[in-house]
Amino acid sequence: MSTGTEAGVMSAVQRVTDPVFKKTLGALRIVSKVAVSDGKAAKIQVELPLYAYGKQRELAQAIEQEVKKNVAGIEQVSVEYEYKTRGKESGGALGLRVKNVIAVGSGKGGVGKSTVAASIAYGLLRQGAKVGLMDADVYGPSIPHMLSAHGQPALTEMTGSDGKPVRRIQPIESQGLKIMSMGFFVPAEEAVVWRGPMLHGAITQFLRDTEWGELDYLIIDLPPGTGDVSLTLSQLLGLAGAVVVCTPQKLALLDAVKAIAMFRKVKIPVLGIVENMTGDVFGRGGAEQ
Repeated sequence: MSTGTEAGVMSAVQRVTDPVFKKTLGALRIVSKVAVSDGKAAKIQVELPLYAYGKQRELAQAIEQEVKKNVAGIEQVSVEYEYKTRGKESGGALGLRVKNVIAVGSGKGGVGKSTVAASIAYGLLRQGAKVGLMDADVYGPSIPHMLSAHGQPALTEMTGSDGKPVRRIQPIESQGLKIMSMGFFVPAEEAVVWRGPMLHGAITQFLRDTEWGELDYLIIDLPPGTGDVSLTLSQLLGLAGAVVVCTPQKLALLDAVKAIAMFRKVKIPVLGIVENMTGDVFGRGGAEQ
């Protein structure tokens, strides 16, 4: 048993296994500060790597038990939390200041991909993260209508890192969520008829020229299928991962499998699969299988 010093308390805390990540706090490197008063009271500050952390109480109890059991003299333990989203700062070549870029895709249309993308974005936003949502479905942009976001993004002149003036697109904001979509530029009744290079250029401009600011997460709603946009994103950005959306029917699942294969081929980790429209009409359990 160690003594009630800050080093002794830190050593005990580092051995605690996190209930969410199943790794020790030492391996996660999330204990930011330890303070001991009168050799009896310990205060521990933990820097949680994401806002959507749901087991603060369980972690605090585990820390308290470990410290009281293994550090002599400590009678009182308090745990304070800070939140700092971690990521690998994707998109440096494009000037993006985004910690995590997450793509939401599917092998086919009509499975609720945009609904899931918007739900993820608003869920993270309400947890306290800074979030942007980019509608990369240039041919069928649905995010503006779905979120009742209207208007046309403004062009503003700003000073670039080299001191020269640059023109930046200001995203539309909805309840604190920054949004960019081709739907803001093209009337709803008009079709976008573009070839691959033009599509690539639009996606690049949405990423590079939009004033996203500093974001914890940028959620990208991909078009259906496994075509140009997904390849473009894999070339432009270091994506943190992808979420695949499907419905329970066998046909939708076959396309979802193709989407997973595509993400793996371009070395984008698949974070999970969402089975949408589960119920009596479409069945259930296909995604789990």
